[in-house]
Amino acid sequence: MKSYKLSFGTITILKNDLAEVIVDDGVVMDEVMVDEYHDFLLTNLDAPFSLLINKTNSYSYTYEAQKSIVNFKKINAMGVLVESNAGIMSTETLLSLNKDNNWNVRFFRAREDALVWLNKMVNV
Repeated sequence: MKSYKLSFGTITILKNDLAEVIVDDGVVMDEVMVDEYHDFLLTNLDAPFSLLINKTNSYSYTYEAQKSIVNFKKINAMGVLVESNAGIMSTETLLSLNKDNNWNVRFFRAREDALVWLNKMVNV
């Protein structure tokens, strides 16, 4: 595992096609950060890849970033690790803005459960 600090948070490469994303507390993700995020994933992972989105911190998005953050065709599956119902609601709102994308997304309360599911999705 190798971790990389980006302008908005940390991405840890767990496998060549799986990464964990933790956005820093208080960040407002904008289009420039989304471009950095997507560029990093394309450069460092083998597509299609899966993501563990660890929503341990509180952060938000500009409207433009909301439209582009999940509009990314190289993602196989996303496991979203949430600690509260607010984390689920914010992610569902984000996904609803891009509802035409047929995302393979599942919510988890335990990191290990998310990783087990994501590893199964690689072979589907």
